[in-house]
Amino acid sequence: MKVVVMNTTDIEGGAARCAHRLHHGLRHAGINSTYFVQKKLGGAADVVTSNTWSHRLFGDFRPGIDRIPMRLYPNRQRGPFSTGLMSPFDMAPVVALDPDIVNLHYVGEGFLPIRSLAHIRKPIVWTFHDSWPFTGGCHLPGDCKAYEESCGNCPMLGSTAANDLSHWILRHKANQWRDLNITIVTDSSWLADCARKSSLFGSCRIEPINPGLNLKSYAPVDRAIARSILSLPQDKKLILFGAMHSTSDPNKGFQFLLPAVRHLSKTALGADAEVVVFGASKPASAPDFGMPSHYLGRLHDDISLSVLYSAADVMVVPSIRESFGQTASEAMACGTPVVAFAATGLLDIVTHQHDGYLAKPYDPLELAQGIEWVMSRDESESIALSDNARKTATARFSIETMAAKYVDLFRDVLGQSRGN
Repeated sequence: MKVVVMNTTDIEGGAARCAHRLHHGLRHAGINSTYFVQKKLGGAADVVTSNTWSHRLFGDFRPGIDRIPMRLYPNRQRGPFSTGLMSPFDMAPVVALDPDIVNLHYVGEGFLPIRSLAHIRKPIVWTFHDSWPFTGGCHLPGDCKAYEESCGNCPMLGSTAANDLSHWILRHKANQWRDLNITIVTDSSWLADCARKSSLFGSCRIEPINPGLNLKSYAPVDRAIARSILSLPQDKKLILFGAMHSTSDPNKGFQFLLPAVRHLSKTALGADAEVVVFGASKPASAPDFGMPSHYLGRLHDDISLSVLYSAADVMVVPSIRESFGQTASEAMACGTPVVAFAATGLLDIVTHQHDGYLAKPYDPLELAQGIEWVMSRDESESIALSDNARKTATARFSIETMAAKYVDLFRDVLGQSRGN
């Protein structure tokens, strides 16, 4: 079986990490997998990209080209929105690989225009890491459910027109993808439910498969050693928070973390705790948590992240919406319990008061209560919580488990395709 796994980048972002891990899991399972990306940032020899003239000419400009139609909407909101209309991408390099199945992941930022999928003459298994495939352009629709019908009046665009760009994009997707052989995979049960309610994919086969981890890389490290490596205090409770653009992306929930920690700083726990932030550098005017804080910037490799997770007493993932939440599963694999809101993809990861704490969405005081609950356990309870976190990750979030589920799905899709 030949599979081409496609993602916009090879290593940057949660979708890239999932796609890369899946690629290696497939190869380890004996599948002939090629990882094809728009922009190669790492040095792995098994990651390929296009060398066509159009890619060399337009590669760095694709995101800007893709956003050109949005200039018609000066009142648009800040947030991820991809039109999928303007990219000059050439599918020939992918077609030349002659795969049996094409596994798409995140294909935004001008990577694959909507019309290009019709050039893939093989079965497509599309892994959704956000809502873009079934919306009129937004990646995080928030409370908007217009994608269940026809989009339009798009709050992301600041539009009050029924036939706006979002409506046109959704209709264009429906026209271009109507006759394609597409099977959907989602990161979580929550995202699967959203896709099933969409006007585009409600009649498609949709399978939730949680992203996997290398559980040899993501494993507990002795806490004292981990803190020594990172120059973090040995005698404090450490509250960890982080993601890509962790302090600037509203979806990641820094606006909930800050008041939660400030509340904790006024309790008995406050004098014994400090905050650790990764995914962002310390800003010039850093917010006052009410307790000491450490900003570690961006960490790119699995080993550094594993050490950091192991150094913390608790990982806080206060996201508004997550298709899954890989920082949560990564932390749990390192034996660090997770506090999150009881919503969206995090529901597939954390079991309340077993390997972490699920707080009422989206209440900072409830979040503070969850952090306090984890950090106030006695020694035996803390050990049990940590052990449970590791056991959950081992049982449910290994690369091998993920790859095996994909292989079974690929074989089933191919069998049905050949039967037809």
